Amino acid sequence: MGKKELAEMFSKDPDRYYKVSLFDKLGFTRQKCGKCGKHFWSLVERQACPDHEDYGFIGKPPTSKRLDYVGAWKETEKHFRENGHEIVRRYPVVSRWRDDLYFTIASIVDFQRVVGNQIVFELPANPLVVPQMCLRFNDIENVGLSGRHYTGFCMIGQTCNADAPGGYWKDRCIDLDYGMLTNGLGIRPEEITFVEDVWMGAGAFGYSLEYFVRGLELGNAVFTEFEGNEESYRVMPNKIIDMGAGLERFSWITMGTPTSYDCCFGPVVKKMLDATGTEAAPEILGRYFGAVSSKLENFEGDVKALKGMIARQMGMSYDELAGAVAPYEAVYTIADHVRTLLFAISDGALPSNVGGGYNLRVILRRALSIMERLGWTVRLEDIADMHIDYLKQMYPELEEHRQDARTILQLESTRYVGSRERMNATAESLKSKSGGLKVEDLLRLYESDGITPDFLVEQGVIAGVPSTFYTKLAELHASVSGGAQVAKPVAGLEGLPATRLLYYEDESIREFEAKVLRVAGKHVVLDQTAFYPRGGGQEPDTGEISGAKVVEVTKQGDLVLHRIEGKLADGQVVKGMVNARRRDLITKHHTATHVLNSASRNNLGSWVWQNSAFKEESYGRLDITHHSALTKEEAQRIEQTANEVIRKNLPVNINFFDRGEAEQKYTFRIYQGGVVPTSNVRIVNIEGWDIEACGGTHVRRTGEIGMVKIVKSERVQDGVVRLEFVAGEAAVKHMQNQDAQLGAIAQALGSSKEKVVESFAKAMEDSEDAKKKAKTMLRVVAPAMAKTAAENAKRLKHVKLYSTFDEELDDDYHIAVGEKAIEIDPELVYVALIAKGAGMRVIVFAGEKARAKVKAGAVAKQVSAKLGGSGGGNDRFGQGGGKSKEMVKDALLLAEETARAG
Repeated sequence: MGKKELAEMFSKDPDRYYKVSLFDKLGFTRQKCGKCGKHFWSLVERQACPDHEDYGFIGKPPTSKRLDYVGAWKETEKHFRENGHEIVRRYPVVSRWRDDLYFTIASIVDFQRVVGNQIVFELPANPLVVPQMCLRFNDIENVGLSGRHYTGFCMIGQTCNADAPGGYWKDRCIDLDYGMLTNGLGIRPEEITFVEDVWMGAGAFGYSLEYFVRGLELGNAVFTEFEGNEESYRVMPNKIIDMGAGLERFSWITMGTPTSYDCCFGPVVKKMLDATGTEAAPEILGRYFGAVSSKLENFEGDVKALKGMIARQMGMSYDELAGAVAPYEAVYTIADHVRTLLFAISDGALPSNVGGGYNLRVILRRALSIMERLGWTVRLEDIADMHIDYLKQMYPELEEHRQDARTILQLESTRYVGSRERMNATAESLKSKSGGLKVEDLLRLYESDGITPDFLVEQGVIAGVPSTFYTKLAELHASVSGGAQVAKPVAGLEGLPATRLLYYEDESIREFEAKVLRVAGKHVVLDQTAFYPRGGGQEPDTGEISGAKVVEVTKQGDLVLHRIEGKLADGQVVKGMVNARRRDLITKHHTATHVLNSASRNNLGSWVWQNSAFKEESYGRLDITHHSALTKEEAQRIEQTANEVIRKNLPVNINFFDRGEAEQKYTFRIYQGGVVPTSNVRIVNIEGWDIEACGGTHVRRTGEIGMVKIVKSERVQDGVVRLEFVAGEAAVKHMQNQDAQLGAIAQALGSSKEKVVESFAKAMEDSEDAKKKAKTMLRVVAPAMAKTAAENAKRLKHVKLYSTFDEELDDDYHIAVGEKAIEIDPELVYVALIAKGAGMRVIVFAGEKARAKVKAGAVAKQVSAKLGGSGGGNDRFGQGGGKSKEMVKDALLLAEETARAG
């Protein structure tokens, strides 16, 4: 059974699923569409449902009010607040509370949590309304062209738990939505049509009533009553109202502008039109977008064909129409893409070539390609400023991230420009490709080289962007892929009570008594334990349980499993002893991770989040989201800030909160370590510095860490930087080792530690002088040594061979001598094997006459292979090397065999 079959099933019982008291009260009648068979409710007789209706509001809005984007929200906010709803601030567009989604794709996602592989709804208020910005990338190619598609849009979420205090169900929901349309927006009742439908969500679904006005869907009231999927489902314990309405459409229906972009981007569109010198053509735009926006989705053919059909209807040629609307389509597209980027960057996402950042870079480069094609010089960061200036009255948090957005957009624009030379070269080579480029070719070009099809249009490689390109590209990066494979669960543990976690009750416990509940092979389950299991990047405790060595600790559901070396028995009362020193060292590294994470964000920018982490007794590793590799100065600043926090000896407070309360109290910054799978959240609060949801072990005050030292930083993937660090005793040991190494260097230089830099500089200067002298000496002695080599060469069948193994002189010497030797004797093959550190270097020369039989590169390749390495070259000169010093004799014999065979 699919969505269509579900809709048919619900429609067979309209009184149960779709009929509401408003319909009886006002006289809405149920009718059937003569074209598609859908059922709908209306005050007037209609032949077809609104799906088959052209937009009839453009140029003549059916409302008594004219509301721009912000004004439409204020009217909505007022209506629902007056009707008992709490207005909740938007959630981030990066859905860090869900491990299966990168971005918030609908308002209901705000309140969905995954517990035990099931979707549960957790509402911070009941009932509520939220102006939720959502990101979707499955319709990129229609953005700017249709007049109504967006990559980022505001879904007004009207949500309540029908079975909880303050909740309501279908009748009240439709009464409220109808009141919003008639009183809030000023729409006459006979203009409104309710269409029966079904909405399928992630793990939950329900029947729904979509409401339309003059062909435009304004919202969809979903009555979420079932959990599961269309094949296997059951009634949920609590019914959920999930009404989602497009704020963009609320504004559009009241303004009647040619496109929704004209009213929803506020002054941004006009400013961009002025900046690009685009001339106004309101009559053409109104007629064109009125037709294309209502026909695009159901038209059988591409956009070009649809545009041609509309041009004929308007009495214009295709080129005339395309020329008139193209600049507007570009302005709308760029305005949308920049607004999406603004919200994503403000909420901590970065454009990159991995994960959700992939889609952000796609739209960013698409915007840049379009501007290049049209020769526009307006900057993305300036467009972002325009959006902030307009939207900050509705989303004040955008102002806080103005500079962050400018920084990232400038950086990404510079990177794009820097790649132009390579992209131009690729475009030139593609022009000669026979058969043209398929969508799969274009996908591969973007995936491997970051080349957008818009850029290829600009370069004349392709005529236009295929209609399916961006949809297919978005599908490749739509959601979070599966993580690491979960270990196979240990069998035989069914029915056991949850393990009591002593390490949470008192982190100082290192010895405890417990009872063995179950022995399953090498795994033991106790009724209580102080052994911390592997999790959240923290390595597990080790120790002993009544003489049995504990080598691994893991968690399986609510049970802690101890893998032991030894024997224990069911029912045995045992004594556990945690390796205290290991626990303390790991604990310091874990708290240091929190300190460093906030130190990184404070020094680099708000886009810094923990990407992953690892903590063990000897060191820690923190991966953070950042756009570039760290400079030495940046790493030093982060380290300095972290140590200042440690010296302040801040208290580390740990408390448990209801998840919803924690989110509202501390924001979604708590999800640094990933999704929390339970409704009871453990919050680690380093007072005044860092707050995270974390299950790890921690010191009581930051001063207990002692110190932290960043030993290495590197960019491990696009958008992710790794910090390797040591803390506490490990940091002291690291500093002592560095001091010892410095002392050894000073002693070797005949200097003191204090003057080691000056002494090293002098030694390097002396070394350079020595090298110059050595090269002069080589020029003097090389002819004599070459003559000796030629005279001592061994006569073979066709050539002469001089071969040697040298542990003292370097390859510079043998290159100088070999070159002279083959000048003296053109029949000579010169082979030198040179010891270099733990490996070997191979140098081969072949004289002019010898080359007829023996190729220097071939000899170098074979000899190097014998030494466990590789080599090559040309007929005259070859070189290579390997690591197998013990094969020197065999390599020299092989050189002779090769030369003799020639």
